[in-house]
Amino acid sequence: MARKMGLDLGNVNIGIAFSDPLGMFASGFISYRRQNLEQDLKYLADLIAEKDVDTIVVGLPKNMDGTCGERVQFTYDFCEQLQKVTTAKIVYQDERLTTVSAEKLLISADVRREKRKKVIDEVAASIILQNYLDKKY
Repeated sequence: MARKMGLDLGNVNIGIAFSDPLGMFASGFISYRRQNLEQDLKYLADLIAEKDVDTIVVGLPKNMDGTCGERVQFTYDFCEQLQKVTTAKIVYQDERLTTVSAEKLLISADVRREKRKKVIDEVAASIILQNYLDKKY
């Protein structure tokens, strides 16, 4: 069965998470350090093929009032390029407060500050993906 991939797009890192084969649970995979658009797309396309991903769930960074700003357009632009290198379906999931939730989760797990910086994006990606999966079932 195909997996779902969750992405938390940032300027410096891309948080990546995957679902289990049944599409019920999300797990953080990596905080990928961005290189340039071409290398980023190749890395993601290779992962999508390797993990047999059929759906990519991308966090949509709406403003707190629900409006779309500059970051939403950045996300759409990136996903337009990503769609050119994969046949996987791309869907968007509201990501408001996911980074805050990820930070609180890591603090409650007593993860040290320097370690939190390294994993916060992948934890946010797993929250984005889990929120999507929870809506599906």
